[in-house]
Amino acid sequence: MNSETVKKLNVPYLLSYILAPAAVTALCFFLGYTFFHDGGAGAAILFMVPPALSVLWWALGGKMIFKGKRKKLMNELERSGFLPNHTFDSDICTVVVDVEHGKIALIFFWNPFQNYVLPASRISKIWKDDGKTGMGPLTGSSRVSFLFTVDDIRIRVNTFTSNKRWRMDSDYILTGISKADMMAGVLTEAKERSV
Repeated sequence: MNSETVKKLNVPYLLSYILAPAAVTALCFFLGYTFFHDGGAGAAILFMVPPALSVLWWALGGKMIFKGKRKKLMNELERSGFLPNHTFDSDICTVVVDVEHGKIALIFFWNPFQNYVLPASRISKIWKDDGKTGMGPLTGSSRVSFLFTVDDIRIRVNTFTSNKRWRMDSDYILTGISKADMMAGVLTEAKERSV
């Protein structure tokens, strides 16, 4: 079990994730301009390959790291006797709940190298957010989530997100609300059983 404060964001990782590919691309552009004034194959490689690899890294690199670390966490939890009764994977966070022992495990997209296994008693507040906005016939939502606070850090886990707003009676919204209700109930039960 972890006793340190939960951190959702690892700033050096975030900066290196964003800036390292940009710096390599800028360096290749500089080298291409400096040494290949007249173009040629060397210039083409320096001007095309690093930007393509950077875009590929930004699109897939973080997801691959997060999935790999999440799989490693699940294996470690199984070996330690943690019973993963409920696991919820979202794009930015994975929450694993052991209701029987009153524990939770967390891993975050922007802090994938740090896992947190905590007693659920450290949760101070649990609620859901249906994202409802608008009035009358324009009422809708584009995000449904469940939220909880650990060590005064608010953790939002999306159960549904969209780039458009859906009516509140939409199957997407109702499913997201159902998942959020279920996870809020699971966290509440784990908190009650926690020592």
